[in-house]
Amino acid sequence: MLGGLTSELDRIAPRFDIHASQVRILQTPTEFYDTLKVSAIRQSLQTHPKLKVSFLTDALRGTRETPDPSCASLLVPLVVEFGSDRVEIRMYHTPNLTGLRKKLIPKRINEGWGLQHMKLYGIDDEIIISGCELLDGIGRANLSNDYFTNRQDRYHVFNSKEITDYFSDIHKGVSSLSYLVQPSTDGGVNSHISTGYHLEWPSSNPAPPPLTNPSAFAKSAGIVLNPLVKPLESSTKRTSAGPLDYDTIVYPLSQFTPLLHPDTSTEHPGLTTVLKALTAENWKASKWMFTAGYFNIHPKLKALLLASQSEHGTVVTASPWANGFYGSKGISGLLPSAYTLLSRRFLESVHRADRGSQIKLKEWRRGTVGKPGGWTYHAKGLWVTLPSELYPSVTLVGSSNYTKRSYSLDLEVNALVLTRNKELKRRLGEEQEWLLEHAKEVTLDDLRKTERRVGVGVRVAMGIVGLLGGAL
Repeated sequence: MLGGLTSELDRIAPRFDIHASQVRILQTPTEFYDTLKVSAIRQSLQTHPKLKVSFLTDALRGTRETPDPSCASLLVPLVVEFGSDRVEIRMYHTPNLTGLRKKLIPKRINEGWGLQHMKLYGIDDEIIISGCELLDGIGRANLSNDYFTNRQDRYHVFNSKEITDYFSDIHKGVSSLSYLVQPSTDGGVNSHISTGYHLEWPSSNPAPPPLTNPSAFAKSAGIVLNPLVKPLESSTKRTSAGPLDYDTIVYPLSQFTPLLHPDTSTEHPGLTTVLKALTAENWKASKWMFTAGYFNIHPKLKALLLASQSEHGTVVTASPWANGFYGSKGISGLLPSAYTLLSRRFLESVHRADRGSQIKLKEWRRGTVGKPGGWTYHAKGLWVTLPSELYPSVTLVGSSNYTKRSYSLDLEVNALVLTRNKELKRRLGEEQEWLLEHAKEVTLDDLRKTERRVGVGVRVAMGIVGLLGGAL
């Protein structure tokens, strides 16, 4: 059954053959933070004179807190101390938010027009692929360490030079299409003297700035990125294991829709390939689990989940009290209730499809956001367990939230992993158990209770957000 999948996926995306021992799954945000050792970067730069560090984040999120401490202002001192030849800070800006629109849209929701949403953390020959917004959280973590301790996500470590080099090429490609963060003292147009940085568009970038010539920027960006997402003729030879030793395949899946014309992105085709397989009769005894912290699944993916022949399907999402927007001011504060409405609509679709006994919805909650011990839920991904097996053989991990926005406005990267190794399958099963430990099934009756009803204001807010660029 996996062979049927790989034959399809080989035509869609690059392929890397590795051994399961090269994959490590981290459980908690603390374990992720300790593994990454972000706090050690400055010390390492001091200790190792030849060390070079490159950061890539999003311009909207990375400067959102300005003039308060932000990702940009907290990282730029590294450039001052170690020089731009050793520390590079890049910030991607969407070409979809320019001119008057950029001036008028509030910072809290302007990301609805597109983000650099990739979550990659590479060090030497290892890379962590996650959904955790570490760099974008630096500004928030300056106020509270909860961002790095009470935020449930997923974190897969790949010990493979070939995979790390591949994602490094993706990082370099998008960085070359991004603004450079530089120390600021001159009060230029893009300067923030109080926080010590400005955004500069280097002449070496292979495209004009997205804010001044968005169409030409997107055209040039496509020339840079298109070769990186295509499957390579030699892809099956890109292996970290011996030619007969590999038992695990990794397909990097990317979504660069705003910058590729025609769109040659691989995430949506790769994911739909897996979900279409689940609609076949011979997959009837399979099981799947799908999760997204912000559950607003793309209609095509939703239809495929409903059409699956699997006897057991589980969707896990954040409860309103574990939603990252819980307690926020303004329109964003209405979003937890909006996601409740979306969950209810999903369950209504499940019942219309007569799949109520096969597909369940569970909400994840661990305390209440903003209160002592309260966690947010940000995990996303897919697990598929083959018929007659106990643990998953297939998983998808990465940055995507699987929404319309993910497939039209944001830059996303993921890793689709297929394995026949029993130990890795067991560890994937354990990962599911970690997430389900704090998840409780909810039904339509639960969502129709008085305390879960959604008011007119929430429905209006959903409409406004949809018109403003689809932040949901």
